Amino acid sequence: MKQKMLKVTLTGLLAFGTIGAISIPLSAVGNGPTYKGNESIQTSILTTYEEVVDFLQTQEAKQDALELDVIGQTVKGRDIYIAKYLSDPANPTILYITQQHGNEQLTTEGALQFIKQLGTKKSQEILADVNVLVVPMLNADGAMGDVDFSLDDYIASGDRHLTRANANNVDLNREHDKEIADMEPEAKALYEEVLEKMQIDYLIDLHHQGAYNYVDGNLVSGSILYPTNPNIDEGLIEQSKKLGAVVYHTIDAKGWGLIGKYNGGTGANIGRNGIALRYGIPTLLFEMRGMSDHTNPSAVLGQKSNGYLRKQTLLTLEETMKAIADGSIETVDTSFWDTLSTQTNRP
Repeated sequence: MKQKMLKVTLTGLLAFGTIGAISIPLSAVGNGPTYKGNESIQTSILTTYEEVVDFLQTQEAKQDALELDVIGQTVKGRDIYIAKYLSDPANPTILYITQQHGNEQLTTEGALQFIKQLGTKKSQEILADVNVLVVPMLNADGAMGDVDFSLDDYIASGDRHLTRANANNVDLNREHDKEIADMEPEAKALYEEVLEKMQIDYLIDLHHQGAYNYVDGNLVSGSILYPTNPNIDEGLIEQSKKLGAVVYHTIDAKGWGLIGKYNGGTGANIGRNGIALRYGIPTLLFEMRGMSDHTNPSAVLGQKSNGYLRKQTLLTLEETMKAIADGSIETVDTSFWDTLSTQTNRP
């Protein structure tokens, strides 16, 4: 799909505005209103699927290193894209996935900013030593609210609702222990065209969690977790913990983020577990604070938090890419995992 023609549409221009410079407020943890029934949670400020496609196609036209491919279609027939930076087959490769859950949007916004920055000269030097794959907005039907179930109880206002499940009301992050042929179309595309065909050395699965999660009485800006299925090799878990260490130390050093340990399950149907089991890939789950839409008021977060959550995503992608490229991921200090507090939903 390497067609070097510049395509700028109205929606593309809107997308550029959406993913422009990100400013971070001081003491950002906990900023942005949680939903109490009075605030307006606007989805109209979020990048649409059409804007994502326009943006990706424009970046492909601008960036020689970027190859854009379609790996499959959603239930409703939307193309699923992968952005590929493949400088050398011998290099280590990291895959980033956003929006398995359609109502978890800001990770995609941060990933688009990351793709834009990969076109800079500084990033090109890093890309000489690492291959990068990005699958943004895997669940595009859910992201656009184009689903075959009722949206009457969803909270957000704007031009659309966003749903966790795909159009068939299936949670894509519970598909990972199935035979590939039996998976939902979005998961099947990810497996058949990416995980089965490409040599991937690291994977980060980016999500959002509820708005009320705490460590030591303080609201977290996110939480992380390595694979926890009991059948996963300890060496693989350690490599996954190294990915988490890069993320944790990056965010912790900024002073505006607070990371907890995610209290996640051990099931092989969950992405970080199932992919690690099936392919032997070190994986990391990163859950950002708050969702863009939901039926549960405690899950959604006001848009004043959007800036730092996008920035948290961008930093995660940038710094893990750099650590893999320069080899520093092999010596990163993972001892923080021994004392990292598991987040709770009460102060």
